[in-house]
Amino acid sequence: MSAATSSSQQAPAQKQPQGDLQATYSNYKNTLQTIAQKIGDIEQEAEEHKLVLETLEPLSGDRKCFRLINGVLVERTVKDVVPALKTNQEGLKKVLDDLVKQYKSKQDELDKWKKKHNVQVVRQ
Repeated sequence: MSAATSSSQQAPAQKQPQGDLQATYSNYKNTLQTIAQKIGDIEQEAEEHKLVLETLEPLSGDRKCFRLINGVLVERTVKDVVPALKTNQEGLKKVLDDLVKQYKSKQDELDKWKKKHNVQVVRQ
């Protein structure tokens, strides 16, 4: 009876690590996907800033323009808006660089984890 008990206790113990491996792998993939989505969003916003700056560049500094701030359309001049847009663009570049580093770090961490646990991904 003790032999049957020990074999039945071993079966769940063997399945648990595989479940943990699957959960850990899924967690890594979800984290990477979230970071990649944020990178895409920031890249799109940076591209919009670039287009607006290119559009405003040849215009007179006294020319009227409108800027959306927290959902409110505000009248400004080109000379008021351009510095703010440049500051925002620089901030976006910094955030983008940080996110790319974070993504690469997490990807390296995943690769090390896969190697350590001898995990091979099977695609169907």
